[in-house]
Amino acid sequence: VQLQASGGGSVQAGGSLRLSCAASGRTFSRDGMGWFRQAPGKEREFVAYISWSGGRIDYADSVKGRFTISRDNAKKMVYLQMNSLKPEDTAVYYCARRSGITTTKDYEYDYWGQGTQVTVSS
Repeated sequence: VQLQASGGGSVQAGGSLRLSCAASGRTFSRDGMGWFRQAPGKEREFVAYISWSGGRIDYADSVKGRFTISRDNAKKMVYLQMNSLKPEDTAVYYCARRSGITTTKDYEYDYWGQGTQVTVSS
């Protein structure tokens, strides 16, 4: 499985960005997918998760109500719509494929995209 994240950029606080993650591989439609982020000097943290069917979606408390994860299995794409962005959302964002049981721990994910930078200025 190969993952390619894109869509990052620089925005002002209150703005929006939509991240995309393009996946290759036969099993994508049966894979749960997640978004994580890592700010400078901080550990990588969970942002959002979506099951293969979209029937289960989890969010970190810090992004609930502002971010929306979605997927299009036919196109092998996962998206993260980010609204009402805050300076504390500044980080490199990664998409990843879940291989384990839990959804919020990065060690439960086996394939990772290269990351896309999101910078939010105040």
